[in-house]
Amino acid sequence: MAYQALYRVWRSQRFDDIVGQKAVTQTLKNAIMQQKTSHAYLFTGPRGTGKTSAAKIFAKAINCKNSVDGEPCNECAICKGITEGRLNDVIEIDAASNNGVEEIRDIRDKAKYAPTQAEYKVYIVDEVHMLSTGAFNALLKTLEEPPKNVIFILATTEPHKIPLTIISRTQRFDFKRIGTQDIVEHLAHILKEIGLTYEEQALYTIARAAEGGMRDALSILDQTISFGDDEVTLDNALQVTGSLTFEMMDNYIAACVSGKAETGLEVMESILGAGTEASRFLEDILLYCRDLLMYQQAPKLLESKTGTITEQFKELSQQIAPERIYQLIQILSDTQNDIRFTNHAAVYLEVATVKLAQSSGSVKVAQAAGIPENSPDVSELKAEIQQLRQELEELKKNGVAAVEPAKAAPRQPTNRTAVKIPTERVYQVLREATRDNLLKVKEVWEDMLQMMSVTQRAMLKASEPVAGSPTSLVIAFDYEIVCTRATGDDELQLAVHNNLSRLIDYAPQIVCITRDSWPGLRQTFLQQHKAEDNTPPAIDEITEEEEIQLVPDENQNSSGEQQLVDEAVARFGEELVEVVND
Repeated sequence: MAYQALYRVWRSQRFDDIVGQKAVTQTLKNAIMQQKTSHAYLFTGPRGTGKTSAAKIFAKAINCKNSVDGEPCNECAICKGITEGRLNDVIEIDAASNNGVEEIRDIRDKAKYAPTQAEYKVYIVDEVHMLSTGAFNALLKTLEEPPKNVIFILATTEPHKIPLTIISRTQRFDFKRIGTQDIVEHLAHILKEIGLTYEEQALYTIARAAEGGMRDALSILDQTISFGDDEVTLDNALQVTGSLTFEMMDNYIAACVSGKAETGLEVMESILGAGTEASRFLEDILLYCRDLLMYQQAPKLLESKTGTITEQFKELSQQIAPERIYQLIQILSDTQNDIRFTNHAAVYLEVATVKLAQSSGSVKVAQAAGIPENSPDVSELKAEIQQLRQELEELKKNGVAAVEPAKAAPRQPTNRTAVKIPTERVYQVLREATRDNLLKVKEVWEDMLQMMSVTQRAMLKASEPVAGSPTSLVIAFDYEIVCTRATGDDELQLAVHNNLSRLIDYAPQIVCITRDSWPGLRQTFLQQHKAEDNTPPAIDEITEEEEIQLVPDENQNSSGEQQLVDEAVARFGEELVEVVND
């Protein structure tokens, strides 16, 4: 007999053989045992996760005379006929090549006839999302009121392309990606059964390259066996999958986090020169950074997923702070998006490597650049500090007073923000601000957020409207970087403008500031306005507590204070003002 691929030889023949889909298989078994099967099922999920296999097993189990606990016997004529694909009552259809109305009408007409050998006639339609609109419409009535003893099983990798009218007429089962550990255990079982030697780390490499698909994992294993003359080694698996060795990734990340751009570029050039694709390189480095983060939080969990871990990997996980890893992942992820649309991926990789190396200065490295707390240098420093403390105590006992250190000049606050605050625009809004405008916006703020895109909603989640005039709205952001991005994001400002217009017929221009700058802006404006005409501005968003804080100090004349309060009462009403007597 001609050689058969592993994924065909080791295709699951029982529900219990399907790897990583316990919830689905148990539900189907119980439905068969309790005779509560539906007339139509929809199996969705990534490729190679067992959808078609589960459909064929279901067809066998529901028709098998010797079924035990919802499992087929795989020995009777019905089971063997379905397994070999020669039973007329179980029809497999590829919707990719039979996607027209005529094909579906033919199925609908033939479904009216009773099964000839089995108890149930089962139609398995693979890649059902490929059907045309007319074909779906032709299938609707049959799915809603199928003939007796007819079951439809629809399988697809893209359920979002299936009309809701079809989905609502089926029982949907979602097949999830298979875990790395489950794939490794299944591959090891197969290799033991066929009597081949293997390295466990090679199986982890294959499992990760398969990305949750058992069929892909078996295909890669097949290639690795052929490449290595019936032997599965880590080197062979790396060659077949194009993955990076742990040493390569260790050296690359170590060079980048140390700020050695030249070394990082040399490592990257050697990796690409060996034939590794840019996309595979980025994917492996991204997973490596993810593993660093996981190892810091849950080392045992990571070891169970990846197998062996190098010593350099452990050292890097101790030296690199989580914030630094977040930064690495962000740069790599952006580069991964960029290379999708270019023919010069190596250029983007070189730029990314330089970014990774140069960005180390902006993030703190754990434990003072990797120096452990119990190192000799730290111990010596602690001893010197302790000695100085003892000498100081001796001086105090001998009557020598400690010299009071000169008071240092007050440190001027540094402007840490790179955000340019539009002060004049804010003042213009405050001159015309009213409480009504602000309250209307706050009432619909959450509703407006739901109308924004995911990215825009994420930016505005850390913000709050603080002042509103008839034409403009001041929004205070918690983070400087978000404020900067919002200021330059015309689409975001236009979305806020349009959505507020739809909700409350209020279409303001947006002014973005940081939350830290808002109290100072408000206080300065109040003082300037009071100096000009002794009239408080209409900053209606101030709470009662904040209004108290804005009352002039004690050293100002009481008549000016009372005049300020009277003006505020006249403008805003008595219920909004609280006079505190010292």
